[in-house]
Amino acid sequence: MEPASDIAAAVRRVRFGRLPERVRLQDTIEEHVATRPDPARGAYDEDEWLVRYCL
Repeated sequence: MEPASDIAAAVRRVRFGRLPERVRLQDTIEEHVATRPDPARGAYDEDEWLVRYCL
């Protein structure tokens, strides 16, 4: 019969005997848009303001 330490070592080797598969760098990065594009952002027109309030 094998000593308990040899059995425990065999169990560890089965469980941790090889390294996990490599993770590619491309698989570790997620890209998300920080904010949604605002369609009203570029809607301000200086000339329209002048016509509306100054004439």
